[in-house]
Amino acid sequence: MSTYAGTPGWIDYSTYRRLKALAATAESLGRSAPRTDQPTILCPNRSGSRIVATCPSTMDSKSLPDRPRAPKPKKQQPSKQMKSADAPKPKRAQAASDDPQSMFKVGFLSDVYQERSIESGAINKVVTRFPPEPNGFLHIGHSKAIAINFGFAQQHGGECYLRFDDTNPKGEEEQYFVAIEDMVRWLGFEPKRVTYSSDNFERLYALAEALVEKGKAYVCHCTKTEIIAQRGGGEGEGKPRYACPHRDRPTSESLAEFRAMRDGKYEAGEAALRMKQNLDDGNPQMWDLFAYRIPDKDHRRHHRTGDTWRMYPTYDFTHCLCDSFEGITHSLCTTEFELSRVSYEWLCDQLEVYKPMQREYGRLNVSGTVLSKRKIIELVNNGHVRAWDDPRLYTLIALRRRGIPPRAILSFVNELGVTKAASNIELKRFETSIRRYLELTVPRLMLVLEPLAVIIDDLDDDHLELLDVPFSKDPTYGSHKVLFTKKVYIERSDFREVDSDDYFRLAPGKSVGLLKAPFPITATSFDKDPKTGEVTVIHAKYEKPLDGSAPKKPKSFIHWVASSPVHNSPIKAIVRAFNPLFKSNNPAAHPDGFLADINPDSEQIFPDAMIESGFEEIRNRAPWPAEAGGKITNAETKNSQAEGAAPAATEPKPETVRFQGMRVAYFCVDRETTTDNLILNKIVSLKEDTGKD
Repeated sequence: MSTYAGTPGWIDYSTYRRLKALAATAESLGRSAPRTDQPTILCPNRSGSRIVATCPSTMDSKSLPDRPRAPKPKKQQPSKQMKSADAPKPKRAQAASDDPQSMFKVGFLSDVYQERSIESGAINKVVTRFPPEPNGFLHIGHSKAIAINFGFAQQHGGECYLRFDDTNPKGEEEQYFVAIEDMVRWLGFEPKRVTYSSDNFERLYALAEALVEKGKAYVCHCTKTEIIAQRGGGEGEGKPRYACPHRDRPTSESLAEFRAMRDGKYEAGEAALRMKQNLDDGNPQMWDLFAYRIPDKDHRRHHRTGDTWRMYPTYDFTHCLCDSFEGITHSLCTTEFELSRVSYEWLCDQLEVYKPMQREYGRLNVSGTVLSKRKIIELVNNGHVRAWDDPRLYTLIALRRRGIPPRAILSFVNELGVTKAASNIELKRFETSIRRYLELTVPRLMLVLEPLAVIIDDLDDDHLELLDVPFSKDPTYGSHKVLFTKKVYIERSDFREVDSDDYFRLAPGKSVGLLKAPFPITATSFDKDPKTGEVTVIHAKYEKPLDGSAPKKPKSFIHWVASSPVHNSPIKAIVRAFNPLFKSNNPAAHPDGFLADINPDSEQIFPDAMIESGFEEIRNRAPWPAEAGGKITNAETKNSQAEGAAPAATEPKPETVRFQGMRVAYFCVDRETTTDNLILNKIVSLKEDTGKD
């Protein structure tokens, strides 16, 4: 049996520390750096023991190790001056975020293009792909991958494929295929073509046989424990690597065994096809990765090909070849696949097929939430959230339901920029970016969450004024008529029974302005419920000067909604206000598990909210902002109607009916809204600290 000491992987500890320091400096400058945080090095630590890397496989989860993944980069601590999400950004960074294509014009992605550009004659057209696994719903992290792959192609006049990497039947479901394609289009991208790795199963199998015949692949029957030991891991880690005993079996024997795998001779874990790579290489991705594995019987049936296949190709075998088949010029992926670039190129070279260029960027991580499929399933099953699209989650379907505009997400990704370093973002920074986008793109209305009636006693019972109020600071949004009547509703929190010097809203004997109303009001008295002690009505007088002089300017203004049943005012609604789902920035770190970190106040329901009548015009003019995908089309409504019925007219999708509730928050209509029951979701607050003076 041959042994492989792995000498190229050895460095001394002081050299290792110097490389780490150099890497940190380079990444802080936005440059690529030596990857010292990857499991490619065998080196002693301070205690003298060894740091050993093992190369996981993709054969069967019960019998073989998992595929290697690069470790997550350490979170960089912000400086004291920039800890606040609302801290001022440098003008240069702000300017970049104003240009939706800036991340492709300068920096990392520009450099990637220059490596293989149309101008150099290396390619005729840019072709990229977004290759998700259809085993779950996309989340906020995927938005970066979508924006980069589709945006890169758009920037250079090329095309991008949506390719479903459906080589592992376990967990693949139709709902995920549909939802993923829906989210790509919701973000504003149109795939050149939707493809499936499974469409290439016959072609991939033929290439696998060719690899065996070239002496570059063999059938292995080792157990998971044996494979780990071969790679220098397991009990007593740090041992030399050595070859699988089946590595040098005759080519004809491996070919016969591979065909036996295809024909169903073996069960999961009993046989797998491995690539014969280079065990002397310090990169674990060259330690004879698996090309084909046999899944458990319970997970053998494929969503698209049924029972045709008893074995399936692995990611390491499939991905580069499908890229090659589709003529991908720039295979863009996250840095967890950086080590895989060597095996990616090795396989293309061995099979003598077209070789795309793979390059890796830092992934987008968001703290304060969970994104894994397993954890979200627990949240749903335990009733902590309603479903995968609960607005408190950070799946893309949840962000859509919450009312986050797709272009706001793309603007956020562009604002972060793209480098080799991961982007580790707190939720408040994401919300700050969304808030800034909504400020310039949605209209304004007055909405009261907890109404308290105010009767202006010195106005006539039939008093009615129509105030012309703009929808926005932008005059192109137009204006609408706001009713002003004898009875209005204000926010309960805008009134105090006992006044104080540091309080500037409504109280007995104190005046406040009503937003957009011509004159202020002064509270004169109030009524209370004798049983509960709660204030039920405030009585006030209208401070309109009798001599026609200018009124005294009040120290503060509050929002309100008029009562006029004849004019369908106010419009009643149920408002769902969302807070962070977890109490900490790292739920997974809780000693009792992430569910113990659930915030009991993550959702607050306001069942008696009221909106001014201008809401109907806002709803009719949606989507806000006016962007692609904002209307439900005839084709989308046709399937839900009785056979033979005429298609319904186009109407805005609920989440596109967005507006700013003045002094409160940004809102959108929820999909559970009915004709008789309006439900609103809070998108984000008006500012990070929502307390009012």
